[in-house]
Amino acid sequence: MFIKGKAFSTLCFALAAGATTQTFLGSGTPNYGTLKKPMKSFTQSFAAPYDEGLFMPVEELSALSEAQFTTLGHPVFPNYSVRIKKSSDFCDGTVNAYTGYIDIEARHLFFYFFESRNDPAKDDVIFWTNGGPGCSSSLGVYVELGPCRVVNDTSTVFHPESWNSNANIFFVDQPIGVGFSYADYGETVSNTEEASKDIAAFVAIFFENFTQFKGRAFHMAGESYGGRYVPVFAAAVYDQNAMLTAAGVTPINLQSIMIGNGLTDFYTMSAAYVEMQCTGASVFPVQTISACNRMKQALPRCQKWLTESCITQFDMMNCEAASNFCDTEISEPFFATGMNPYDLSKVCDGPIEETLCYPITLSMASYLDQPSVRQKLGVDPAVTGNYSSCSNPVGQAFALAMDEYHPTYPHVAALLERGVRALIYVGSYDWICNWLGNQAWTLDMEWSGKEAFGQQPLESWLIDGKVAGKTRSANGLTFATVDGAGHMVPLDKPKEALTMVQRWLAGSGL
Repeated sequence: MFIKGKAFSTLCFALAAGATTQTFLGSGTPNYGTLKKPMKSFTQSFAAPYDEGLFMPVEELSALSEAQFTTLGHPVFPNYSVRIKKSSDFCDGTVNAYTGYIDIEARHLFFYFFESRNDPAKDDVIFWTNGGPGCSSSLGVYVELGPCRVVNDTSTVFHPESWNSNANIFFVDQPIGVGFSYADYGETVSNTEEASKDIAAFVAIFFENFTQFKGRAFHMAGESYGGRYVPVFAAAVYDQNAMLTAAGVTPINLQSIMIGNGLTDFYTMSAAYVEMQCTGASVFPVQTISACNRMKQALPRCQKWLTESCITQFDMMNCEAASNFCDTEISEPFFATGMNPYDLSKVCDGPIEETLCYPITLSMASYLDQPSVRQKLGVDPAVTGNYSSCSNPVGQAFALAMDEYHPTYPHVAALLERGVRALIYVGSYDWICNWLGNQAWTLDMEWSGKEAFGQQPLESWLIDGKVAGKTRSANGLTFATVDGAGHMVPLDKPKEALTMVQRWLAGSGL
């Protein structure tokens, strides 16, 4: 989820050596076996291939215990380890599920991993993160695209349109402080680039330990503030591949990125915010004529100030002032309407700071507060507070760092130039990270395929002969809208979302 405006915090929602077992809910340090030579530093470790005698992978997920965590590590990443356990009969009884923590010294990121319902030994692997910054990926698991959906405070139901229908999928609570993730001594992460290092290391450790996934097609996906996260994370994974190869480690087969209703370019959203509430670009105009006229007068000043202070030369103080002006003139009038910023066709259901306009998020929090659920998941005892869908402290830390004002379309362009495909999909009813703003940056982005992409018409894509939305595609970049969906496309249109992803993984056009 993503909320923008001064009145609100920023939220856009017994094994082989190399792995050791530990008492359930305890802590542990990875054991790499007997070292034949001193361990080099992280940077130095890429100077030459590591000694394979130092590391023996776990090989198969089936080797994992349900009663104990298994701690994974790799000599190339001496400061990182991964605790993982099997969580059977959880969420989706038809597949194997696993949970655990990515441990970075005193910082610990919680994750879920669900095997594919189809063919886990062959199907692709998807990494998923929700947005915020500061929102838990449990929203993805229990409300959107996961194998089950929360229906009340105490139970879930099977979700037939889950994205693990044809893919193995991770859900990660990141950065530190989000969901069940925690820090030992109050450590924090306040920018996307710093967070990306942890994700890239985790991906490498997982694929190296579970050799059944080596070389498997890998896709990185996210929603909302994921428009900032995913391009940076994917770039970190791609760049890390060169270092992995130099160290004698199999590189990650990064095939694509998928961004749903993303905040990838703050600048193109400024004009789109006006058009989405003052014209019929999505639904009938929700804003008054007088308010729209004032916005249109303020917009040129907003854009000029943003360009000068946030883009041409980044000046944190002036960029913040420009942001505050734009929020006051454009965003705050929208929130005053009481409409749902994630779905223009509806009013917000409950106070947005409590429900995010979706009361089911409160039921999800109550469900995850149950001791039996936390025990099943292996939530660390260090996590003592009530569960929260989104963390205000994390959102505020990113806001203070002005992290939002570093667009990531250059990362998308660079990935495309290197053969990594990109799917940009948007629910047509969303206001906060809307289709107009996302279409604008995909058309404006400088890359070798810009002309070819821009020449493609925006045409309908169909499911069972019915229009599901509009799409444009060329040279590995696909932009798509999903009709009738808001910010959380898999929640509003689960069939359309799954079909879209299945076609994307198959490499066919929408």
